[in-house]
Amino acid sequence: MTTPDSIAEAAEALRQFELREYESKCFVGLLQLSTGTAKEISQITDVPRTRVYDAVRVLEARELVTIQHSSPKRFRAVPPEEAIRTFRERYERELERLAASLDRVADVEEIPNLPDVWTMTGETRIEDRIRRLIDEAMSEVVLVVGDGVFLSETVVEALTDVRDGVSLLIGGTDESLHHRIRSEVPRAETFVSGLEWLAGGYGGERSIGRLLLIDRSAALVSTVGAAADGEHAMFGAGSENGLVVVTRQLLARDGPLTLTT
Repeated sequence: MTTPDSIAEAAEALRQFELREYESKCFVGLLQLSTGTAKEISQITDVPRTRVYDAVRVLEARELVTIQHSSPKRFRAVPPEEAIRTFRERYERELERLAASLDRVADVEEIPNLPDVWTMTGETRIEDRIRRLIDEAMSEVVLVVGDGVFLSETVVEALTDVRDGVSLLIGGTDESLHHRIRSEVPRAETFVSGLEWLAGGYGGERSIGRLLLIDRSAALVSTVGAAADGEHAMFGAGSENGLVVVTRQLLARDGPLTLTT
């Protein structure tokens, strides 16, 4: 049964997959209408009519909406199962691009597979995972951020509250970020990372936002796109996990850290 709560929940869930508020509301509204004009979509979603057109253009580009070129134009949302398939295919392409970029940059031995690697999208979910990983650290936390925006209040709070006896190593890609880290997390050992490619991406595509290594046995790597399309992350655990091995080798090769596998 469709309720206001379920509608709001669906729209919020879509925002975790790189859709903005109006785009999410319009897609959910069209699922309720089957087909609708901009006026009808506006009435059911409370999205201003002029913004409906902008939102629908984005949804069409994302292959989530089709347009009937009548007068007035009518719009139809693709079925939910097709939308899920579209999101999944796009996310898998991004993960393949990330894996290829890491392989080219790391110059490490090929790892046959990446068992038990989990993925997530959206700053809130990623930072919640980062917070939990840091909370669980028993001996060492190593974090490298590609830009100051990734050293958020949530992350700083988790780093500040790390348990006694845990070694805390934090790196930034330039001196200004280095100074900010020292100011906000004074107990940490800080360094300017040698991973210069973090800030600029590889080949103009996605760039690395955060590299997190916990106790040398759990790792999280996040990426962002140049078009502000949201943050994606991969998370793995286990000393032999492929993502963990790659992260350890990256941190050992590029920078002042002395890490061993």
